[in-house]
Amino acid sequence: MRTITGLDELRSAEGDVLGPSDWHEVTQDDIDTFADVTGDHQWIHVDPERARTTPFGGTVAHGYYTLSLAPRFSQQIMQLDGFAFALNYGLNRVHFPAPLPVGSRVRMTATLAALEDIPGGAQFTLEMTFEREGGDKPVCVAESLARVYTG
Repeated sequence: MRTITGLDELRSAEGDVLGPSDWHEVTQDDIDTFADVTGDHQWIHVDPERARTTPFGGTVAHGYYTLSLAPRFSQQIMQLDGFAFALNYGLNRVHFPAPLPVGSRVRMTATLAALEDIPGGAQFTLEMTFEREGGDKPVCVAESLARVYTG
């Protein structure tokens, strides 16, 4: 994990690949729980028998489930110190280029793509690429915006 302390270190990290997270196994229990929380019970996610007949050969994770792993993975990749607080500011773009089959392992690599000063701190763009172990394309690519404040 990389620790970034203060605005100067954050500025100097612009353009850096901050590293991959640990691998995380996608389980049917997790997908079913996500479906319950979001109300998205589309069968491709929650019906393993029916999903076996698809080209995926089984259920696949919701795209938003994959994206929801970003906070877990981000905490494994980097720690911000020397700030009063940090906030999620939103997303610029999100794409799901490939499915994430249940039973797969997924991880995220983050790059600090851009940084701009804002009153009281800075806003940074984190390019997040989620990959499935053994996959040939990312399962999710997103740009996340966060703001850090110094006081």
